[in-house]
Amino acid sequence: MTLENESMKTLFLALPLLFSASAVVAAETATAERPNVLVVITDDQGFGEFSCHGNPVVQTPHLDRLHDESIRLTEFHVAPMCTPTRGQLMTGVDALRNGAMNVSSGRTLLRRSFPTMGNLFKESGWQTGLFGKWHLGDTYPYRPSDRGFQESVWFPSSHIGSVPDAWQNDYFGDTYVHNGVRQTYRGYTTDVLFRESMQWMKSQADAERPFFCYLATAAAHQPHYVPQRNHEAAKKAFESVRDTLPSIPAEKESELIRFLGMVDNIDENMGRLEAFLQESGLRENTVVIFLTDNGSTFGPKYFNANMRGGKMTLWEGGHRVPCFVRWPAGALRPAGDVNGLTQVQDVLPTLVDLLGMNVPTETQFDGISLANVLKGTATVPEDRMMVINYSRMPFKTVRTTPNNPAVPRREGAAVLWKQWRLLSDKQLYNLDDDPLQTQNVIAEHPEVTRAMRAHLNAWWDGVKDQANKFEPSIIGHDAENPVQLTACEWADVFIDQQKQVRAGDRKNGVWHIEVAEAGEYEFRLSRWPDECHLHLTSGIEETRVTDGVLPAGPAWPVAAAQLRVGKQKQQAKVTPESGEVRFRMNLPAGRTTMQSWLYDGDGKEIAGAYYLAAERLPKTEPVKLILDTDMSGDADDVGTVAMLHALADRGECELLATIVNRADLTKASAAAVDAINTYYDRPNLPIGTDKVGPTALQRTSTYAPSLRDGFPNDIGPDDKAPDALDVYRETLSAQPDGSVTICSVGALSNLAELWRREPELVKSKVRRLVIMGGEFPTSNRPETNIKTHLEASVVVANKWPGEIVWHGFEIGNGLITGERLKQTPSDNPVRRGFEKRRYKNRASIDGGQPSYDQAAALFAVRGAEPEYWEVVSGGRVQLDAEGVSTWVKDPSSQHHYVKLICPANQLATVIESLMVTPPKRLIHGETK
Repeated sequence: MTLENESMKTLFLALPLLFSASAVVAAETATAERPNVLVVITDDQGFGEFSCHGNPVVQTPHLDRLHDESIRLTEFHVAPMCTPTRGQLMTGVDALRNGAMNVSSGRTLLRRSFPTMGNLFKESGWQTGLFGKWHLGDTYPYRPSDRGFQESVWFPSSHIGSVPDAWQNDYFGDTYVHNGVRQTYRGYTTDVLFRESMQWMKSQADAERPFFCYLATAAAHQPHYVPQRNHEAAKKAFESVRDTLPSIPAEKESELIRFLGMVDNIDENMGRLEAFLQESGLRENTVVIFLTDNGSTFGPKYFNANMRGGKMTLWEGGHRVPCFVRWPAGALRPAGDVNGLTQVQDVLPTLVDLLGMNVPTETQFDGISLANVLKGTATVPEDRMMVINYSRMPFKTVRTTPNNPAVPRREGAAVLWKQWRLLSDKQLYNLDDDPLQTQNVIAEHPEVTRAMRAHLNAWWDGVKDQANKFEPSIIGHDAENPVQLTACEWADVFIDQQKQVRAGDRKNGVWHIEVAEAGEYEFRLSRWPDECHLHLTSGIEETRVTDGVLPAGPAWPVAAAQLRVGKQKQQAKVTPESGEVRFRMNLPAGRTTMQSWLYDGDGKEIAGAYYLAAERLPKTEPVKLILDTDMSGDADDVGTVAMLHALADRGECELLATIVNRADLTKASAAAVDAINTYYDRPNLPIGTDKVGPTALQRTSTYAPSLRDGFPNDIGPDDKAPDALDVYRETLSAQPDGSVTICSVGALSNLAELWRREPELVKSKVRRLVIMGGEFPTSNRPETNIKTHLEASVVVANKWPGEIVWHGFEIGNGLITGERLKQTPSDNPVRRGFEKRRYKNRASIDGGQPSYDQAAALFAVRGAEPEYWEVVSGGRVQLDAEGVSTWVKDPSSQHHYVKLICPANQLATVIESLMVTPPKRLIHGETK
């Protein structure tokens, strides 16, 4: 064949290598029993970080064993960094086509139009699980659970310690996202991920369900935190061969040792995995694929397996990685090396073909099936030509601009063909003669260059129309509302590490968003994540973590903020105590862009807000609510009134009145309520007080007088305020039948009296009664709200004519809220209440306190949200002579009690966010 004909063949091969299910007959697997599939991918571990590949320091006996037992694709290539490799692996589609082409900067989101491995395995009958690094989108509809994975334990973005990750995760005892909910796990990250994946695989095997498990470690990505045993092993090994290695600066040497300790830990876990597969009987019929995601971060400094370059480079060491395939029962060719150019997007079409998976007719792959290669009936196409390209890191870019390094370009590619490497369309290397790529021979081989350029041109023509289109972050969708966006998705601006947040990198960028549904939206902007409890103006101190130190960071002189969504702009002033800035806008559905700004007192831009929560506010009819509260003892009553005002401002409830149900010796309870109502611009809400309730358990409030004396109010002392029963009568009479919800978060004195005196009014007007009281399903002691006025409690429990939902002591006891009130202004009476009320020998605001009352009130407004509550019916509450509550069977009863079914911190976050919401007037003008 002449070179001209070779060139024509190359041009033909430049067209996307497509795989269509409509053109393929589903293959039968090699065994009658459907195999399991396990894909293991490690992070930043290069081709040389294996003793079987000649590494002079680290020993990897378990990986070496897998190497020896596997079919080895010796010329296997990925992208030179994390996300594009993972997107190509998941879809079989080129990174510039599937949209996931950079590790952050708004270019990690995997286009929704491409099915993933998770989707295809799930639809083909496998159970699907993902453990570890995903890195293809952190919010709906890009999360693992949205892309076909039924079980997932994962961390967001590029590494543990990224901007959207749980704050100060440090590889030890970290918090991961488990099926959509944050959950803390004991142990070192790699140990945790292997342990959780093996437990899940065992559960599927025990149930006789075939599984696809995707295990993607955080190691050996920085920060290089590692268990002491692995650190010591790597240090000892390094010191034994130091004299044979290139000279390395001391600080780099320390990091290299830690990195190799992480590799040592990976190998340990691969040994545990192998033992598990053996002991569980899964080894023979499990397809195991092992690969890494890019070239080494340290290889060029000490050992690089006779290659040039590492992570983020187009040199061979940036993208050539190991790929081991083992399936003992699969009737594959014998273990050994398979030569020929292969690529990460070949994995999915290979599995589809090898396992006979179901694939939608319209699905197309850029990779090729290697099934027959693995079976030994074919070889890798000798003349195959491949392109590697990705979006570069915009490290120095400080704002979104049309032209910066992250914009993908034709010239940013490597073209691979046989032994030839064309880099950046200007350098040509012959690996047979020059494996370290030191001699540019482009001038000596014009015909080779022409053929490879023709392939590059055809490839670029196929991707260029999609390459620079951003996949949008979605806001306002029911699947995730509110949604937390971060600076990781700023278009072509790099803010991906919590250390950048700590340092206060002064950058700003544009979010590409899609408004899922038209409506009113609330936005919360901050420099810090909620769990920090820091002000917008705060700096941060140096923090020691398990195996390292997080650096200190400077304060910011934030005095104002601005938000733009589409063509709408709003500005707000910021007080020194502000933890966040809130804006509200009415938005149409559709694609648009969004940007935020934080300014100093002179109006000079500081940076954008690293964290932005967007929420579409509900359109439902507001719940008509009366709160019956013992505003005197615990500060949860203060938090409850604040939360209800926030819900009223959002249109979720209409506060009809507040009734005080427990006489306090300060006679300041009504004034405290009035002070909070006034702060939230509802100074005229009716307030009634109990004049004849229990006195045996009277107390002196630690906070009510401070609210009365320190904030505007005009109702006067409790004994001069309107009577509770009169307020109930007037309020209920003015409402439509069956429309009012009453939430009781104290003694039941007023409700018992209301039933005795106005039974018909209760029957006609009250839709539901929600009571914070008792403990369920059984208790050994009387709960405070019940025993405060036991006779009244018995009356309500036995005689109340309508529906009662009981929220027991056990619900709120683990919901700790209040510390974020430190971020609110000093003129906020709710903050003052938590400062004055003591909890565990400290102020309630210092660490928070239980949210008994807030939980009940939130249920009263929002009802049985299925992600939070299980409602138990078919019984009634029985109170004994001491006030101990018991749930007894009674199918005819209208009683219910609730169980909290989500992690306590998940609901506590919702409650606390509402508690710190500023009054509506401040959201549109000043801020909290």
